Amino acid sequence: MSHRGGSHSSPARLALLGLSLAALAACAPDDPLAPPAVLEPQAVLQGGLRYVPGEVIVRFRGTAAASLRAGATAKVAGEVVETIVTRQMRADGDAQGISIVRTTLPVKTAIAQLMADPSVEYAEPNWIYTTQAISNDPFWTNGTLWGMAGTSTSPANQFGSGAAAAWGAGHTDCSAVFVGIIDEGYMTTHADLAANVGRNPGEIAGDGADNDGNGLVDDVFGWDFDGNNASVFDGLNDDHGTHVAGTIGGVGGNGTGVAGVCWNVKLLSAKFLGNNGGTTANAIKAVDYFTDLKTRHGINLVATSNSWGGGGFSQALQDAIGRANAAGILFIAAAGNSAVNCETSSCYPAEYPNDNVIAVASITSTGALSSFSNYGATTIDIGAPGSAITSTVPGGRRNNITSAYASYSGTSMATPHVSGAAALYKAYHPAATAAQIKAAILGSATPTASLSGRVVTGGRLNASGF
Repeated sequence: MSHRGGSHSSPARLALLGLSLAALAACAPDDPLAPPAVLEPQAVLQGGLRYVPGEVIVRFRGTAAASLRAGATAKVAGEVVETIVTRQMRADGDAQGISIVRTTLPVKTAIAQLMADPSVEYAEPNWIYTTQAISNDPFWTNGTLWGMAGTSTSPANQFGSGAAAAWGAGHTDCSAVFVGIIDEGYMTTHADLAANVGRNPGEIAGDGADNDGNGLVDDVFGWDFDGNNASVFDGLNDDHGTHVAGTIGGVGGNGTGVAGVCWNVKLLSAKFLGNNGGTTANAIKAVDYFTDLKTRHGINLVATSNSWGGGGFSQALQDAIGRANAAGILFIAAAGNSAVNCETSSCYPAEYPNDNVIAVASITSTGALSSFSNYGATTIDIGAPGSAITSTVPGGRRNNITSAYASYSGTSMATPHVSGAAALYKAYHPAATAAQIKAAILGSATPTASLSGRVVTGGRLNASGF
């Protein structure tokens, strides 16, 4: 059933193709990523994709001398403002990583000139990503959590994920499994999440030291790559990430609020989405962060949940997803909310051809493809509940944040149902590989008329047998 591989152009061609579809939009004035003088016009080209103005991600060839790299940068009136070499890159034998080049030329022009330089392997925009949401547990017993229901559960909904049927078989405990949330941060003190907050086993809380040697101090619950600090929850604006967390692992059976697909699970955060969205550069750091945690600490990390999109093709991000694949980590991604066919429109990161990607469309409680959901017969894998999904959010006011709940819609809401299902399957099939978990999820999909010819499986998530 895999749709991955064989249908994509060369990285160089894709980088330029993605740019031709991009939005030439400037960042907000207070965006720390924006160059001192934004020279590009605030215009929107076909496709509506945004990127950081005045910045290009560059991968130099390993054989290129430093003088040649400097020459290539000078040709575009640029300077290297950051070199990203994650621990996982080094572990894979890559000591040079990627460079963020700030230029006074228009990004499209700079990329074309860099790609013509023999010292450059590829050059691409630093895409800006956004969330993919439209804005005895009481929400279960009153029927609100339709996305957890199944045909034979009570309450019942044939178009739900079937998670409640698995609960009925005693399959609620995923406490030996980690899920990485690449998103906004999430409210670690929420009454329905606090018991499921995961911890980095190599870090000691509050000692001000980088105990595990990954370059990040006190990353006990994860890391904020947008703010470059250990705070994975920054208040009311982290509602999207908190909502995602509740669908994966809201504490079940506690008589409070909601229940996630997994009642007990370990949730870790790699926050890269802030008030202005998130960049490709920080997405790469987030993906590699979890890969490093698994490969060095051996944590049982089954998947990352990725409810974001809006950028074009990035070879650098695809490479990071490939490193996660080599570590046995699934990359579960939202199809996007533009109501477009991903066979002909850009739907990254969902349409990357890596074997570990599961791309998720959204369906309604009546089984229809959600009106906003992207789709693709060979690019999007499966549908899952994504319309009118109730989950955890921060409430109250900035100085008095409380545990609250809200109903959101989006492929962002569909994706964590699948992420939770992956954790549930791993919990009760501990020897399963990432490929086997993906095969189980896609192979158990229930045929659905609205998804026939629109997703690879032609069906929706069915976790009832997990």
